Formats: sequence, C-alpha cells, structure tokens
Amino acid sequence: MARRYDCSDATDRKTGLREAASAVRRGELVVLPTDTVYGIGADAFSPDAVGDLLEAKGRGRNMPSPVLVGSPSTLHGLVTDFSERAWDLVDAYWPGALTLVARQQPSLAWDLGDARGTVAVRMPLHPVALELLKEFGPMAVSSANLTGHPSPQDCDAAQDMLGDSVAVYLDGGPTPDNVPSSIVDVTGGTPVLLRAGALDADELRKVVPDLEVAS
Repeated sequence: MARRYDCSDATDRKTGLREAASAVRRGELVVLPTDTVYGIGADAFSPDAVGDLLEAKGRGRNMPSPVLVGSPSTLHGLVTDFSERAWDLVDAYWPGALTLVARQQPSLAWDLGDARGTVAVRMPLHPVALELLKEFGPMAVSSANLTGHPSPQDCDAAQDMLGDSVAVYLDGGPTPDNVPSSIVDVTGGTPVLLRAGALDADELRKVVPDLEVAS
C-alpha cells in the first residue's frame, strides 16, 4: 500500500523524507515534486530498481532514465571529460531546469537503460527534491507519468497513474508549470541543444555563445 505525505506540514514532511529515503534504499520507488513536473525516482545504482521504474512507466530501455543530484559537486563522481563550458552552464543554471548529457564515469556500476556511455543529469530547483537527494544521493528520476500520458503537475495526477507501483508519494503541492527542462549535450567539443524547454537557445548562448541546435 502506497504511503503519501503532505510536505506543506513540517512533521509530515520530515517523516515523508525519512520514509522516502528508506524506501529508495530498499529498492522501492518514490514520487517527488521538482521545479518542472513530478518525478518517479529510484536508486540510480540498483539495476532492479531502475528496471522497476521503467516498467512502472511502461517505458523501454531505449529511453534511459535521467539522474538527479543534490549538489554540483556530485558530478565529479558521475561524469568524465566535462568541459569548462559545461561547468559554465552548471554555474549559470543549476539548480534549475537544465539537463546536461555527459559522458559517464566508465567505472560506474549502474544500468539506466541503453545510455551508450552517457548520462543525463540535472540538479532540480525544488526544496523537497533537494532534501531527498542530499539525504539519499543521486537518483534515477523520470517524469511520474505513464508513457504517452501528460507529465503530472500535482501528486494526485501522479498517483492516479502509478498507484501502488510506488511506495512513497511526497506531495509538494502543484508544480510551478509543466515546461520541461532544456537538454544540452556536452559530450562533444561544442554544446548542442537537444530539447528547448524552460531555457531557449538565445538564453543559453549568453553562457555558451557557440551553442548549436540539433536538427
């Protein structure tokens, strides 16, 4: 039976964050608010948990899960060949709605799907998400919807779709909007905008003027 916690209540929030971290450590799934939409999260280093996440969404391995982090310094253990311009983007837009696709550290023992040696990573601008990430560590987090359905902007919508496949729901109220994060590929010599979301190319070029846009 899924448990749900109202994060607008200080006591419920503290209990919910503790229970969510414990659930993730057990390999279970949790739903959490972010600054874009609600996400479904799992232990990024548990292949079984990530597999359960993809199954709960009805999503294939060809769409690997992104990873959320609670601090930019966490990147040092997750990515390699991270350029100075990639760090400039982190400095300018994290925490916030910017996802960076980078080369993962080859030594990492995880399986996020068919990521081909890369990882999509983001630091969200939401206090509940950040508290959970700082308590647990990096998490595989994807939008908390069934594939093909709208991404949820509140906990009710996420729970209606995912039900008891999730152990803990953290209700942080409605998200500010449903604009997704922008995705920039920093695996090559020139940053490439793969998806324009909350940040468009003109905004990103204030930091990386040579940004290209994928066709």
